[in-house]
Amino acid sequence: MKKRTAILISGHGTNLQSLMDYTQSANYPAHISLVISNNKKAYGIKRAKKANIPTVIINHHDYTQRIDFDRNVHDTLLHHGIELVCLAGFMRVLGDDIIQYWQGRMINIHPSLLPNYKGLNTHQRVLDAGDTIHGCSVHFVNATLDGGAVIAQSQIHIYPEDTKALVNNRVLKQETILYPKILDWLASERILYDVDNNTATLDGDKKCPIIFPPT
Repeated sequence: MKKRTAILISGHGTNLQSLMDYTQSANYPAHISLVISNNKKAYGIKRAKKANIPTVIINHHDYTQRIDFDRNVHDTLLHHGIELVCLAGFMRVLGDDIIQYWQGRMINIHPSLLPNYKGLNTHQRVLDAGDTIHGCSVHFVNATLDGGAVIAQSQIHIYPEDTKALVNNRVLKQETILYPKILDWLASERILYDVDNNTATLDGDKKCPIIFPPT
């Protein structure tokens, strides 16, 4: 049985589209069964509806306390029988309770080579620092912002003439390749997450993160 998977979004939904495309394969072990957005204007909602995927808008502005927003998200996931959760440009920080429940089953994609450049505006920070290698990371979600065990990373070169826009485009392209691969691993139960030590392994003995270097 394919694992029922929810994608949480806030914006354009580029990674959502990539995940939807990959999960159309008969042999892919996950099925996108729900899309949740905290932003009713997110273009990703249109993508999900076009693909006939159930979509729920949970606007964080409707809640005075984060715990109530989290509870609605959590209850919606349970109502739809969700087994795995992918954060894909979801611009809300979830609280400890919902993270603890979904720990080991909730992953996120971040536009940097973690643990470097947690948080926002990663591409400009990389350019400002003069780094020559950058990329994206897929990691488990834990109570620390962008702090869960990294499963895999895809790297790119940074060139002297690069701008923030150029870097963003190249990193985003890698994200759309990397994220479906990692969801495949997770849904196939190839990844083991040691919560206590915040480490991950692939196929029982390959220590994560798995690095995909620039070509």
